[in-house]
Amino acid sequence: MHTRDMIYQLGGVPVPLGCPMPRKNGRAWFVDGSTGIGSNSNTGRSLSAPFATVTEALTMAAEYDTIFVLGQKMKMTDTDPGNYTDAITIKTPSISIIGCSRGRTQGGMPQFQIGSGAVAQITVEAPGVYLAGLGINNNGSTGGGIKILDDVGTTYSAFGLMIENCHFKNNACHATNGGLGGAIYWGSQGGGWQVLIRNNRFYKNLADIVLVGTSLTVPQDVVIEGNVFSGPAASVDVNIKTAGSGINGLIIRDNDFPCWPAIPGGSNVMPLSLTGSVGLVTSNTFGCTGKTFGAAANSLVPTTMLLTNNYQESGLIART
Repeated sequence: MHTRDMIYQLGGVPVPLGCPMPRKNGRAWFVDGSTGIGSNSNTGRSLSAPFATVTEALTMAAEYDTIFVLGQKMKMTDTDPGNYTDAITIKTPSISIIGCSRGRTQGGMPQFQIGSGAVAQITVEAPGVYLAGLGINNNGSTGGGIKILDDVGTTYSAFGLMIENCHFKNNACHATNGGLGGAIYWGSQGGGWQVLIRNNRFYKNLADIVLVGTSLTVPQDVVIEGNVFSGPAASVDVNIKTAGSGINGLIIRDNDFPCWPAIPGGSNVMPLSLTGSVGLVTSNTFGCTGKTFGAAANSLVPTTMLLTNNYQESGLIART
């Protein structure tokens, strides 16, 4: 450890403060899906011997371990990154999966893309999971991006999830109904308390963040901050939606909503649909003009969600 700049060398990768701190007995694993580099017969313990898939790394990882995923090599003429095509399910508590990225752009980070089927790219079934620096572009599939699956501790729990500095594109669970899931979504059971979603870029997702239902429990203490949400309008049904009994303690702040969703035949066609939720919507910027938010107006924001200091082109947004 270099005590002056606090850079930790985990198997050769420098990790500054802001990433998960190394824990006692916590190990680093490395994944590189580039042709001719990664192999699941490698040890996975260094950049010179990485695994080829995240699935293999997860079979080896234990609590407090960190999996570093490298972007696949691109040719000079490429217009899309190479893809990790394995759908993964995280069942080990306190696992971190970090993309070794060059910034929050589609070509700057490792990209996950199944391309078909109805399974989520990443399913979280364990507490304390940290996901950062990942690109999820599920064009062609209907399973969505990251699914939060929680049966309130009977079999699995997904509380304490943190997702930051990721890029989400083309994620959907239906052709036009964003209420069925999207880039990040809770299943119909609810659960998954204490979640932080921050500093992510969402683009061309049918829906960005969705609570499908609350049949077992109402999620609590969810913070959504510093994100840029999806546009253009013709690609989006809803940016944030909560169904069932909503989320208790929902904070939506300092986000940019570039457009008013308007996908043809959409079931929601609004940026926010926060049925049942309790909390605060503050200091957000919306790409619209002349809109008023409220339970009976242009966007479904119930009076249990306080609206403060939100702006559109024509000025401060008011509640009807």
